[in-house]
Formats: sequence, C-alpha cells, structure tokens
Amino acid sequence: MPGLPDTTEKVSLDTFLRGLWEENPVFVMLLGMCPVLAVSNTAINALAMGLASTFVLVASNTLVSLMRHFIPKQVRIATYIIIIATFVTMVDYAIQAISLDLYNALGAFIQLIVVNCMILGRAEAYASKQPLGATIINGVGIGAGFTLALLSLGVVREILGMGSLFGIPLFGDSFQPWVVMILPPGGFFVLGAWLLVFAWVKQYREQRLDQQEVPQHDS
Repeated sequence: MPGLPDTTEKVSLDTFLRGLWEENPVFVMLLGMCPVLAVSNTAINALAMGLASTFVLVASNTLVSLMRHFIPKQVRIATYIIIIATFVTMVDYAIQAISLDLYNALGAFIQLIVVNCMILGRAEAYASKQPLGATIINGVGIGAGFTLALLSLGVVREILGMGSLFGIPLFGDSFQPWVVMILPPGGFFVLGAWLLVFAWVKQYREQRLDQQEVPQHDS
C-alpha cells in the first residue's frame, strides 16, 4: 500500500533556515523540553546531546523519505519508531565508546531520543511527504536549531553555575558560582529568559516589517 501523498516543497535556503528561527524546536515549538532542561547544565553536555539528536533526526528522516512510498499508512508510526530506535542505538554505543564520562553525564536521555517528539514529529509531518533533498536540508536545519537552543542554555548555565566554559575556567578564585544554575530550577530560569529574548526579537522584526509595508500602501 502507498504511503502518505507527496506535497513536494521547493528546496531553498529557507528550507534550512526555518529550523533556526521560524520552526525552532525549542524556542518556537517547545519540543524536546526534557533533554533541554536536563542535560544543558554544561556546554559540553548540551553540544553532545544536540549533535546526537541531529544525527538521529537526519538519518531517520532520510530513511523515512526514501521509504515513504513503501510504508503502509496503518503501521507508519510503528515503523518510524523502529527506524529512530535503530539510529539511537548506534549513537548510544558510539558515545559510550568515545567517552564514558560523557555517556554517564547524559544518562538515560540518550535512549530517550527515541521518544523525542521533535524527531518523530518531523518524520510524520515532513519526511514522509517530501523528497530526499528537502528532507535532509530541513532535518539539518531543525537539528542545528535544536543544538543552538541547547548551547544557548548550556553556555549560560555553565558560566554562571561553574565559572567555566567547556570545562575551561573563566574567572579567578574570587568568583562565587551560582549553584542554582546547574540545578533543575536553573534550567527553567535560563529557558524562560531565552524565550523572552526570542519573543522580543520576533516581535521587533514583525514591527519593522509592518513599518516597511506602510509606506508602500500609502504610495
């Protein structure tokens, strides 16, 4: 039986950039909040989780796009989960082989990439309807947006909570770390602050666009 019908999108730079801004999975769609808050206490953990999620997203969506005409619609969700779980297992073993300390720091959140609604949602809403080229570019954009969001939290939390960045001390012995920043409440504080910044920038851009359109209508 055929899969979902194609609604082919023309590939452009916007296909990639949407994931960074208009469809940012964290700051706009508020997806994947569990790993965002849990592993963003340091920049290294945030970067590792972002890259791991990006790999799973791009690899799984690529396979979904290639198989979109052959996956029966009745079992498509189960098929997507199996595909995603396969690549998550690969990432799990790769991180464990590269750095056991990093693997222990990320904990169960590596395996929980399987149920990350950002990845499953892109497979269902985008990869199953688009050709390979658009799927890969969009997946890289969404993954980059997710990684950028994680780093935005991880950098702030590590600097304020530990006085370091990527493990490198930034301040002298006189610096008093804000311990709350590396605890769960700190994740909520920093996320809320970034959401405010993101919303303000979005509102500012919309106001600028409106101001540019007004003279055109008057003329």
